[in-house]
Amino acid sequence: MGFRGMTSGGAAGAMANAPATAVWSKTCQVLKRELGDATFGSWLGHAALRETADEVCVVAATGIARDWIRHNAWRRIGELWAQNDPLNRRLDLKCRTEVDSASLTAPAAANASHPALPQAVHTMTAPVFEIEAEAVAPVAARQGRLQGLQERYTFDTFVSGPANEFAFAVARRVASWADGHFNPVVFHGPYGFGKTHLLNALAWEAMRTGGPSKRVVYLSAERFTSTFVNAIQTRQTAAFKDELRNADLLLIDDVHFVAGKTQTQEELFHTLIALVEDGRRVVLTADRSPTEISEMEPRLRSHLQMGLVCGIEPADRSLRLGILERKLNTLAQQGGFVPAARAEVLQFLADRFTDSVRELEGALNTLVARVGGDIARLGLDEAQAILRPHLSVNERKVTVDTIQKTVAEHYALKQADLISERRARAVARPRQVAMWLAKQITTRSLPDIGRRFGGRDHTTVLHAVRRIEQLKGEDPVIARDIDVLLRKLRG
Repeated sequence: MGFRGMTSGGAAGAMANAPATAVWSKTCQVLKRELGDATFGSWLGHAALRETADEVCVVAATGIARDWIRHNAWRRIGELWAQNDPLNRRLDLKCRTEVDSASLTAPAAANASHPALPQAVHTMTAPVFEIEAEAVAPVAARQGRLQGLQERYTFDTFVSGPANEFAFAVARRVASWADGHFNPVVFHGPYGFGKTHLLNALAWEAMRTGGPSKRVVYLSAERFTSTFVNAIQTRQTAAFKDELRNADLLLIDDVHFVAGKTQTQEELFHTLIALVEDGRRVVLTADRSPTEISEMEPRLRSHLQMGLVCGIEPADRSLRLGILERKLNTLAQQGGFVPAARAEVLQFLADRFTDSVRELEGALNTLVARVGGDIARLGLDEAQAILRPHLSVNERKVTVDTIQKTVAEHYALKQADLISERRARAVARPRQVAMWLAKQITTRSLPDIGRRFGGRDHTTVLHAVRRIEQLKGEDPVIARDIDVLLRKLRG
């Protein structure tokens, strides 16, 4: 896919040296004005222009972003590029994984052989970095495995976005052994937000960059506790202390586990003091900020707060889609199939599994386990049918009435407004959101949903569902509203 500019030879001669970046900058200025800051920022804000001897290419951050650009803005980009480029250069569109991948031709050929694939979102296979013995050094790799580090959790397999990019940057800086770091560092966030992945990635990278001269120790707070208790019982506390206090970098996962355990907290406090005062580094994770861990000893809480406390927020919709894309690439590599899935299926997963990255990836695992390489042809109804038993296990019963009340409260309306004949946008859009939610998280049919919204026809409900599906990808305000409402409804 590509565009070629069309300009006169005189104009080309006058601006023969115009750089592609300048043309792209002019194009983006117009696009930002036409699309609005929010939409432009969501889909094109992270795109970059790549110029080589062979091509000029717009590189989207993800395959999802690439497909949105292709379907919603590519024609307009072509017009603006042609108007502003005097050199008549061809402009292509790819996603970052396509550009980074060293094996583009094989997946491309596979795509061409599948006539059903144009309906799917394609993500070219990106090399997933796994820590091998040679990458870290055999001794360090064995040490990491003995400590319980998981090799699939690396910086290369961590998908960053607005919700976690600051934590990601901090972790990379600590892992590089750079000076000027905060000490200790505490990453916090609820279950399933990527804290353990980030800590594992930090450990592997620190071992790789630090070499044999740097000693990295990783353990969970539960293991810290059990090992400490065992050391007391066997009278080996001195050896336990030496093991930890000789670390150049100590990483402890789920430090909230020690809350309420007096002796363990005391030992952790003295270990923390000894390491920090000696200039050694400490990184911990917790399910909430130290200030919110009520049963933690005040001295320990205070020292955890003296460095950098870094929160990891829930993944937003674009980040969840990016995580699905990365996971699909990994599963495709393992299964030997083309990494593709229908946009509607990925969007359903991203909208349904909002509370935990583990649950989000688990849902995709379930689909791939059931249909394998045929996931490219899997439709939304079939995906929902496969996942329905898993959805009902942990999801409390949500009724259309509950949805209407929650949506009305969110938009400062009355429930009666959503059922009324009022067509003002301030009422019509929340009504469409409520219909979309009813379709997503109840078992009601479209006609039944329509009846519960003032006796409306099923085609009205279908239009509302399709309209909100479209707006979720275009309007970040709608996307955020839906995220908030889904969390409220699911408790």
